[in-house]
Amino acid sequence: MTNEIKEGLEGVVAARTRLSGIDGEKGKLWLAGFSLEELAPNAHFEEMAYLLWHGQLPDCEQLEAFRARLSSWFLPGHTQSLIEAAVRTGQKPIDVLRLALDSLCLEDAEADVALVGATPVIVAATWRLMNQKPVIQPDSGLRFAENFLYMLSGRRPTAAMACALDTYFNAMVDHGMNASTFTARVVTSTRSDRKSAIVGALGALKGPLHGGAPEPALAMLQQIGIPDRAEPFIRNVLERGERLMGFGHREYKVRDPRAAVLAQAAEKLCEDKGDTGLFDLARLVESEAVRLLEEYKPGRRLFTNAEFYTAVLLHELGVSSELFSCTFAVTRMAGWIAHCREQEAVDRIFRPQSEYVGCEGREWVDLGNR
Repeated sequence: MTNEIKEGLEGVVAARTRLSGIDGEKGKLWLAGFSLEELAPNAHFEEMAYLLWHGQLPDCEQLEAFRARLSSWFLPGHTQSLIEAAVRTGQKPIDVLRLALDSLCLEDAEADVALVGATPVIVAATWRLMNQKPVIQPDSGLRFAENFLYMLSGRRPTAAMACALDTYFNAMVDHGMNASTFTARVVTSTRSDRKSAIVGALGALKGPLHGGAPEPALAMLQQIGIPDRAEPFIRNVLERGERLMGFGHREYKVRDPRAAVLAQAAEKLCEDKGDTGLFDLARLVESEAVRLLEEYKPGRRLFTNAEFYTAVLLHELGVSSELFSCTFAVTRMAGWIAHCREQEAVDRIFRPQSEYVGCEGREWVDLGNR
């Protein structure tokens, strides 16, 4: 009897996890038992990472010790030289990150903390070198989100900026068995090292079907530019049969709960900056898009996903769209590692079956008679 084939493993449950749970019909996301809406705006990212790795929120002493370990990582000379060479040859930031992480010499006991601590340093160094600016090492007196913005710009961020980035990091740190997370778990299941699992996850993240939506979502908003252009622009996209970036999600049949959290964070940030123009445009575009998607694709239930307001929030933080995928990796690194830890506890290799559909009975022909 032929086994039922699930292309893309859709609907197949491959692991048990305590890290995140999704209810796509109700639009709910839980992170280690906490609702996204409660946790994301209130926690510092260091608390979130600790929670995923240890199953509980840290107390003051645990948090300070964990924060100190994360901020103690500095860019080694050989890794900076590799980044400089990669930048000179025009490598994309996500490729530079993969190369740089693979160059690190990590002790097993500190590999997890080192990978999370190293990622924002590498991303910021890459960006500054791409723009002919000196590399800035992390400041041990700053928190994780603050440090990332400081290393990118050379300026200490405002409290509102740090809070907005913490919210983004917390909202995006983990989200079920997505392609990059599954890749990390598959590599871990072979008892390979942590760095190999993370480099594999980055390779999956690079694919445009996984980590590339915020960039075109921002480009769409910039192309629309003014409110009066929103409806005709969206109609034109839908009538050409093209995908409207920032809308629709395989898991969610209602508005992505991360979109709501990120929209609130983006609104607060824009108000603090005294310029709500882009946010106001995004809110109008969202309303028009949802209405027109139902008109053109009735019953498909296509609503706003996380990438739409990610684009607004990161842009308002001064993060270039070229770094959107890498910034996603900065936060998802902690989630990947949490899944690797879970997979190590299971200690069973992934070995799905395949069905052979090729021909049979072929006969060998010598080279001279082909």
